[in-house]
Amino acid sequence: MKTALTIAGTDPSGGAGIQADIKTMTAHGVFALTAVTALVAQNTTGVKSIREAPPDFLAEQLDCVFTDIFPDAVKTGMVASVPLIEVIAAKLEEYGAKNIVVDPVMVATSGDRLISEDALETLKRRLLPLAAVLTPNIPEAEILSGRSIRSYDGMVSAGKAIQQAFGCAVLCKGGHSVQDANDVLIDRDGSVCFFLSERVDNPNTHGTGCTLSSAIASNLAKGHSLEEAIQRAKQYLFGALSAMLDLGRGSGPMDHMWDLHSRFLDGEGAL
Repeated sequence: MKTALTIAGTDPSGGAGIQADIKTMTAHGVFALTAVTALVAQNTTGVKSIREAPPDFLAEQLDCVFTDIFPDAVKTGMVASVPLIEVIAAKLEEYGAKNIVVDPVMVATSGDRLISEDALETLKRRLLPLAAVLTPNIPEAEILSGRSIRSYDGMVSAGKAIQQAFGCAVLCKGGHSVQDANDVLIDRDGSVCFFLSERVDNPNTHGTGCTLSSAIASNLAKGHSLEEAIQRAKQYLFGALSAMLDLGRGSGPMDHMWDLHSRFLDGEGAL
């Protein structure tokens, strides 16, 4: 059985964060490993407070994973401070981690800021160059590229700027566009690939970024190419949002998918 490690914060409401990552990886038939960066008091409507894990304890969590069950892929989510980013980068380098998917969580869907300015600079310098693929939404891509995005050309331009700056592939997500949910991938060689997707009119979008990046990591762990991993992840997320299950004021896509994931399983019991 393939394995994937999520390094992220928690979400008590279960639709985002490390809880969504575990559900996504499990639904893909991948064994989920975890390292908690922070305890986050949040729900679908906002973030109340954050309690970070001590850096030395995060390092111990990562040592325990890598020295016992080496992950086939790694996904990083919310990392709110410089010491935690430094620990993650150092451990990923130390153990030669592969198939690293970095979800540069900067702002929650609710609008709450989740990373400090100094942490953002450390993220750019230490973690982004280690990524196989980076998955920013449009606001995050604007921050990372220093460019305004108003069109597909803008997404490509910003994605190329980020790729050239950090050397990793970049999936610029179009979910913040009012027209559709089309994404664009700038691969490491500078090639451009569009992923077209119908926009689902569903207000329950809490945790969509977590779910997509975890699905990509799961598919990379299973040996799919980057383009194939992204395409399969987008199909999975589309199915989750299309389910239209409403558990509360703004339940997340994994809450939708958990009851329906069996529809997407193949004959071997994995996506």
